[in-house]
Amino acid sequence: MIPVAGWVVAANCATQRHDAILSGRCKSGSFRFSEILQCDPAVGLFGLTNAGSRSGVDVLKTIISILSIHRAGLPFVRSVVLPVLLVAMATLSLGAASILWAVHKSNDVSAERQLRMTDRSIRAVVQELAQQQEMVAIWDDAIVELNKSPMDLKWIDANIGVWLSRTFGQEEVYILNDRNEPINAVIDATRVSNHEFERIRSSISGLVAGIRGAPNSLHKDHAAENAQAPYLITGRAVYDAHLLELLGRPAAVSVMKIIPESDAVPYPHDREFLLVGIRYLDGNFIRQISERNLIEGLRFAVVDNPKSGEISVPIRSDVGDLIGYFIWNPELPGDHLLRDVGPTTAIAAAIILLLLVALVRRLKQSMSTLERTVLELKASEAQAHHLAFHDVLTGLPNRALFEDRLNHAIARRQDGERIVVMMLDLDRFKHVNDTLGHPAGDSLIRDFSVRLSKLIGDQDTITRLGGDEFAIVQVCTAGMEGPEALCDRILAMVHEPYDVMGSQVFVGTSIGLVLAPEAGTDRSELLRKADIALYRAKSEGRNCYRVFTPEMDETVNLRRIIEEELRIALTTGEGLEVAYQPQIAMGDNSIVGVEALARWRHPTRGYIPPSQFIPVAEQTGLIVQLGEWVLRQACLASQRWPDLFVSVNLSPIQFRANDFANHVISIVRECGADPYKIELEVTESVLLDEECGTADALRALRNAGLRIALDDFGTGYSSLGYLHRFEVDKIKIDRSFTQSLGQGTKAAAVIKAIVSLGHAMSLTVTAEGVETEIQKNFLHTAGCNEMQGYLFSKALSQEQITRLLMQSSSKKIQCYAGGSPIFEAG
Repeated sequence: MIPVAGWVVAANCATQRHDAILSGRCKSGSFRFSEILQCDPAVGLFGLTNAGSRSGVDVLKTIISILSIHRAGLPFVRSVVLPVLLVAMATLSLGAASILWAVHKSNDVSAERQLRMTDRSIRAVVQELAQQQEMVAIWDDAIVELNKSPMDLKWIDANIGVWLSRTFGQEEVYILNDRNEPINAVIDATRVSNHEFERIRSSISGLVAGIRGAPNSLHKDHAAENAQAPYLITGRAVYDAHLLELLGRPAAVSVMKIIPESDAVPYPHDREFLLVGIRYLDGNFIRQISERNLIEGLRFAVVDNPKSGEISVPIRSDVGDLIGYFIWNPELPGDHLLRDVGPTTAIAAAIILLLLVALVRRLKQSMSTLERTVLELKASEAQAHHLAFHDVLTGLPNRALFEDRLNHAIARRQDGERIVVMMLDLDRFKHVNDTLGHPAGDSLIRDFSVRLSKLIGDQDTITRLGGDEFAIVQVCTAGMEGPEALCDRILAMVHEPYDVMGSQVFVGTSIGLVLAPEAGTDRSELLRKADIALYRAKSEGRNCYRVFTPEMDETVNLRRIIEEELRIALTTGEGLEVAYQPQIAMGDNSIVGVEALARWRHPTRGYIPPSQFIPVAEQTGLIVQLGEWVLRQACLASQRWPDLFVSVNLSPIQFRANDFANHVISIVRECGADPYKIELEVTESVLLDEECGTADALRALRNAGLRIALDDFGTGYSSLGYLHRFEVDKIKIDRSFTQSLGQGTKAAAVIKAIVSLGHAMSLTVTAEGVETEIQKNFLHTAGCNEMQGYLFSKALSQEQITRLLMQSSSKKIQCYAGGSPIFEAG
């Protein structure tokens, strides 16, 4: 929304020019300080807030200019301006001091943390050496192998020296005998000459002497102190470990006696072998510390010579001798924060000063003149008018402006002119919203509106009604292309992909159009009929257009009447019936079950086929109530036929009801039906709708004993994975395949594949729509378990089914005789 101050400045610059009010700009098209002062010095400060960030010098110049304008008002300056400025400067100074203190404190805390982490890492390497040595030094096998003559150097390499070097990165490993002479030496995971030990003998002689118990050693008591170190496991280790300087490099050195882990292996006390491990604290160690603790530029130096911005920590041996220094660039989060927020803070401070200056100027300014007030009101009115009649997302006219322009078009229509009203709806828009999110949906709407705007003429109106719905008003005169041509161009345009948030999106559009005066000249009627035509386009495959015809109106009215009367029938129960079509076992043609089918005999309209009222029930939600009523009737009827199962169809809409599975189970129990005799038929579309909780619902139904049949199998997304996941009991081959047998199609191969699949998964396979002997014989050969169709019987009433079952005393009733059904639906 454009600030009111901007509208005021523009109004003064243009001196009551209305176009300047609507554009909201001074001469150059943007609010610059110098131009605003030229327009009206009294509002210069308001322009400054729109001109961008200014330096402190600009702010002072602004203040001085205001003071110079009001020299006569020195009391106002002393009583208002100076106190405000002093408070502002004190507040900003205090804020700046607080920020700097916080930056300094944050840097100190970070540097102290890095110092502690570095020191802890240095000390930890000493403990790690001892832990690593303990794995091989306290070991029966090590005693045995070292006392062999000759020693197995390959074994010693593989299990002690080379192993420690390769596994833990110990640069040097030595084994000393009871005379402190090296018997094995390893440097960088390679066995070397024992003489290499002479390089460091003098440096570690104190440690060796201390662990041997030499009375004059500075380390003689360390072994006892370290005996119960918590980081060691065995509790038997005898060792000493320190930080030393070796060959001019800092190093962690650990010396440990090699002793057995059990008392079963003898060893010479006070003449043990010694294991010496060395880890230098430069090179690889420095890189590891840098990577582990995110320390930048870590290096070792003998002297304390940090560069600008670096800090150092001294490295001392355990006896206090200075070895050198670790130096690095400390992480200074305070400085980073200051660099990030400093400019923003400065701009905010400048804005605060500007706002204070504006406030001071406003306090001094007298009431606006009548002209200024009128201009402000006009600016506000223009802005409000635009928002009231335009869509915020696309900038297109909204429904209010659309209806107004349609009324004008109808009123101004001349002879020979036709008014075209188009309603458009994006296909698969909900899929884009659900998969890519609402921002992607908004982007798609904007892109579509831009493309659509390029296709219509200057005199036409395009409107976004809401969501993904658009409308177009077009006035067609003689010689213009017809509206059908525009629809074709729109359909061609929408096929092109849309780049939405890095993804290519493909959508379609359905269009309904109505022509005036052929369909009338009443605005509401035209919109209603265009909506009916849009609905017809969507119901006939989408991505097409349909022109309204009177027949569409009759269809809509019939649907409305059916909905109203079906709702009454469900309330009163009048006219609704349930018919049952037998399902026949393939082997002996006996009835094994029946399928419950809803029927409606209207008191005045007579028999209304399911193809008319079931779709209406689906679209209006009445299918939930109708489905429950059929289920109750089927459960009650099943008690009359204990040897048969009763199959009931379920709509995908029923699965969307809350707690659907438990509600079905409660109905079965209330009716006293045996759940193992109730079969529920679902379509493949139910399995595809993950949002309905289908898997959990079907699992609950099967656990309650109800059988699940997959109806119309083969017509949708017949996935083997879905059959495994949802564990159905039966699949029913759709009647379209059965009735295509013998017509040169691939139906026979499809049926054989479905039967093989069903048997492989131990499912019962039922074929629907069996009407001829040829179909029956083929299905029998293919291996279908059950059949259903007019060849055997149409849907019958309860009484007819009961009479049919009573015709034979055996449990399996033969219902097929001589190729003709015994009963016809009456």
